[in-house]
Amino acid sequence: MSTEAGPSVEDGVRQLLLLMPRLIGRAKRTPVPEELSDLSLAPRHLSLLCHLLFDGPTTVTELAGKLELAPTTASLMVGDLSRQGVLDRTEDPADRRRTIVSIAEDKRCAVDAWLARGAHAWTRALEPLSPAERKLVIDTLLAYEQDVSGCCPPE
Repeated sequence: MSTEAGPSVEDGVRQLLLLMPRLIGRAKRTPVPEELSDLSLAPRHLSLLCHLLFDGPTTVTELAGKLELAPTTASLMVGDLSRQGVLDRTEDPADRRRTIVSIAEDKRCAVDAWLARGAHAWTRALEPLSPAERKLVIDTLLAYEQDVSGCCPPE
């Protein structure tokens, strides 16, 4: 039963169970820009590209940490995207043993276009909220993701 303050837990669960498939379906139907359409890009690449687009060039190890992946998995993804011309790998001038990963300059606009719709939608959804409310939304989605992935035992 809903109250003026918001839905009950049961009503909230019902609403979210109905909403999540629609959100996922829309995200999966986000068209890949024509410039990137002939590449083997999958949803797992979105997170990697988001980090590089928003945070700038980084090392594979730092990228693996941000993605919560093993460095070897991140390295395989970077290698795959590098071979396809989406990413550039350059030597770190400060430490020649390290490789810096960045989005290839000629693909940056297409990657930005691919991610922009979602970024704009999240901006419009989060802007009216206070910082505490935004934190609550993000923390709630993270808790859901952790529980669904099985990384934390149910209470």
